Amino acid sequence: MLPARDDSRRRRDDGRDETPTERADRNWSEVLQELRVLQTGTQILTGFLLALAFQPAFSDLTDGQRAIYLTLVVISALSAIIALAPVALHRVLFQQRAKSLVVSYGHAALITALFTVSVLIVGVVAFVFDVVVGDAAAWWAFGILALIIVALWLVAPAIIRAKVNRDPR
Repeated sequence: MLPARDDSRRRRDDGRDETPTERADRNWSEVLQELRVLQTGTQILTGFLLALAFQPAFSDLTDGQRAIYLTLVVISALSAIIALAPVALHRVLFQQRAKSLVVSYGHAALITALFTVSVLIVGVVAFVFDVVVGDAAAWWAFGILALIIVALWLVAPAIIRAKVNRDPR
């Protein structure tokens, strides 16, 4: 005779045997890991940008380059704020039994942060190309990097997702 199945556990399509609370805990851990990866890159870019203003050659920038620089600093700060928002929400809702809402919010914040970081990466590289090589090279760098980000962050995942959804396993 088989042992009675605990009805609080639900088998999901992914084959995991976990309660909704266990799933939320696991998903929150995954969100935190992704936040750590994202934050490291953002912090490095932010440090680079902030250090630029104190370099002697900074005074040689055109007004347009200064405007782009300041825009990139704001995008960098915005990226960090968005990436930290799920952690702040988790602290505010700590022990309020709202983990699944925190996970959903974290997912949305990560998608938004990935967008702002992609803009930041492309912008910083284009800015450096503009300062070092010139305007035309900056536009080429901008375009090529934007295409690579779209291909690797949007197109490839969409293709893989479609393949996974077609596979009945």
